Amino acid sequence: MTPRWIIGGVGLVYVLSIGWIGYAAARRTRTARDFFATHRGIGLLALALSTMSASLSGFAFIGGPGLVYGLGLGAVFIVLPACVTNALAAWVLGKRLRLLTEVRGVITLPEAIRVRYDSALAQGLAAVAILVAVVGYLGANVLALGVAIDAIFGVGVGPGIWIGTSVVVAYCVAGGILAGVWTDLLQGAWMMAGSVLVFAVVLEVGGGLGGLSRSILAADPTFLAPWGKLSPLAAVGFYFVFSVGVLGQPHVMHKFFMLRDPLRLKWFPALATAALLMMVLLFFGVGVAVKALEIRGAIPPLEVNDDATPTFVLGFTPTVLAALVFSAVAAAIMSTVNSFVNVAAAAITRDLPQALGRSWSNELRVGRWSTVAVCLFAAGVAAASDTMVAFLGIFGWGLFASTLVPALAVGLNWSGATREGAIASIAIGLGGTIVLEVLAYLGAWSFPVGVSVSAVTLIASLGVFLVVSIATRSRRPMPAPEIQAVMEA
Repeated sequence: MTPRWIIGGVGLVYVLSIGWIGYAAARRTRTARDFFATHRGIGLLALALSTMSASLSGFAFIGGPGLVYGLGLGAVFIVLPACVTNALAAWVLGKRLRLLTEVRGVITLPEAIRVRYDSALAQGLAAVAILVAVVGYLGANVLALGVAIDAIFGVGVGPGIWIGTSVVVAYCVAGGILAGVWTDLLQGAWMMAGSVLVFAVVLEVGGGLGGLSRSILAADPTFLAPWGKLSPLAAVGFYFVFSVGVLGQPHVMHKFFMLRDPLRLKWFPALATAALLMMVLLFFGVGVAVKALEIRGAIPPLEVNDDATPTFVLGFTPTVLAALVFSAVAAAIMSTVNSFVNVAAAAITRDLPQALGRSWSNELRVGRWSTVAVCLFAAGVAAASDTMVAFLGIFGWGLFASTLVPALAVGLNWSGATREGAIASIAIGLGGTIVLEVLAYLGAWSFPVGVSVSAVTLIASLGVFLVVSIATRSRRPMPAPEIQAVMEA
């Protein structure tokens, strides 16, 4: 077994390092624009690593391997769209978001929706959708942090959640999004190194991919079937939601506002996809290895799927590598939490007041207090939840997608989109996702096996957006000339 004090020591060194970064970033954070968008000050490499970190985070280290352990190869359909999503993000939306900062000073996605449709109501609905989705997705990451802290120190997941949240609050409040971007460069490299090294151990322990496959096929051939333990419909639904849905993820799309040179976006898909593929090694490898080791009798069956990574890393990797991995878990989660909290605080500080025709006299101060409130609320949800990390993340992803993709991604590329279509699609995505997920949670009603709420609500939202826009196009006001120029760029 790995000495926990060594892992804790390495983690402490990492926390002190990002503490220094947070302090340095705080000294450069003087305005709300600095706090929420770094004033267009990051390069392409930082953008690629930031989006990779924000996309995977604790899900890649904790929820993802647990999902592979439980569902087999079907879980890979969540990460297979990586090359598609990065190309869509850069070419369909990234450039237009970046240009909106030039022509209108936009720094949030709800603001982008407002200037596209000239609608305060659309901005307000988008802000509410972001806040609701952030609770689920942020809860997933805080819960993953609690799992990691419990694995290291044995304090229990609940106390681990609150210990981790306390560290994250201090970090987010001090440096804003700038601290997150700076640490992304450090933790992105840390994550990729840990993923590659753990995969090497997986191959050694399992006797290569052939040895792992033979062990699993002898006892559970469905695990390695093309769809895993999912139905074909469920696997395709995962692929659809996670390929198209990325265009509505505010913690990812928000980073395009910060890019220094939009002309370099042509290289973004290659860089971001390469980074994501390196992370998939751990996502896939640990889940398969734990299943094979369980079949061989080397470990007992897991009580909770999310224990896959802690079980493998603490039981089979060298001490230094275990320390690297658990520090990478903390690094990934802290970075992503910073991104989520930042967009949620921006919704509270800027978007909701703007939608109501009001503003705060000191947005920076309100933004910092909003950060504290969002963190504490999400930690409370995570501590009270009996839902797995992976599925909390899927819920948040689906809600972001169904509420923001039509109005934002389609609307900035289609001049026929109307204000009424945008408002209707956001309302349908928000209300439909919440109602259907609550009914499923209570066991009152659910879709047939293989049909996900995320896929259904995204399709419904897109359909409503198109139908209502076409029906109301006769009274559609033309976008302002500068907005039209951005859409045609």
